[in-house]
Amino acid sequence: MASGIQFDPAAIRALANILRETDLSEIEIVEKDSRVRVVRHVAPPAQLMVQAAPAPTAVAPAAAASSAAEPEADHPGTVTSPMVGVAYLAPEPGSAPFIQLGAKVAQGQTLLLIEAMKTFNQIRAPRAGTITRILIETGTPVEFGEALLVLE
Repeated sequence: MASGIQFDPAAIRALANILRETDLSEIEIVEKDSRVRVVRHVAPPAQLMVQAAPAPTAVAPAAAASSAAEPEADHPGTVTSPMVGVAYLAPEPGSAPFIQLGAKVAQGQTLLLIEAMKTFNQIRAPRAGTITRILIETGTPVEFGEALLVLE
C-alpha cells in the first residue's frame, strides 16, 4: 500500500478555474506537509487588424516610448499586455534585456515579463519578426490590452 498524499480533484479544478478567471499563469497552495501547484500556459491574445497601418513616421527614440504608445495600439504588429501588472524587459536587475530595438525574434521567444500577484509571466512573441518599437520601460505598470511593443 503506497503512502501518498491524497488531493481533492475538485479543489484542483477550482484552482485551475481561478487561474483562468484571473489570467494568472500559476498558483501554489502549501499546507503542512502537502503542496499543490497548478500551472497553465497562456497563449498571447490574437491580434486583429481593424484597418491598414498608417505610414511609418520618424520618431526620436526618447519620444517613442511616450508619444507613440497610443498610435501604435492600432498597428497590426503591436503586442499588447494580456494582464495587469508590472513589465520587466530583463529576467533580473542588471542582466541583459530579452529584446532590443532592431532585434529579430522567433515565434514563441520571450519578449518580456509581467509580474502579477508576485508571479512572473512570460510574454512571448506571437510570430517571428523584428522589434521596431519598445513602448514601455522596465518597471512600468501596464494595463490589460496596453501596447507593449511593435513586432514587424
